[in-house]
Amino acid sequence: MSIINTYTKGTPVSGDYLLGTKMPLPNTDDKAITQNFSVGDVAAFANTYSLGYTLYTALVTQAGTAAPTATVLQNTITGTLTWGYTSPGIYTLTSNGTPFTNNKTIVFLNVGDGEHNQMLMWTRTSSSVITLKTNGDNDRITAGALEIRVYS
Repeated sequence: MSIINTYTKGTPVSGDYLLGTKMPLPNTDDKAITQNFSVGDVAAFANTYSLGYTLYTALVTQAGTAAPTATVLQNTITGTLTWGYTSPGIYTLTSNGTPFTNNKTIVFLNVGDGEHNQMLMWTRTSSSVITLKTNGDNDRITAGALEIRVYS
């Protein structure tokens, strides 16, 4: 019997293989089958696997009276999302569709490198608008982490 932690660690490439078990369908007499899976095939499957939600993940910065700017890390929410400035400390993320479903939309956010102890809140204003609010001042969000999830 092999001791797995005695093998050297490698860096996988798409054509490498992983050993795995293909499981039978429930309530059948089929047996589990041990077989090879390519790293590329596993990666392709992972990219299509649904987690049950769409998301928008970005690093957000706001300065002066400008709308926030976002470095988008990932976006699977359908449509175009646009940042807007409403008034000091109030900003909107507006969709050209209606993705922000009531009771299925959640937002995780922080001020990033902004001031410590800074308040930052979110509201689902409508099915097409998420509103972010600080304590009424601009320049409070610097590379703040923002993730919006819309569950199906």
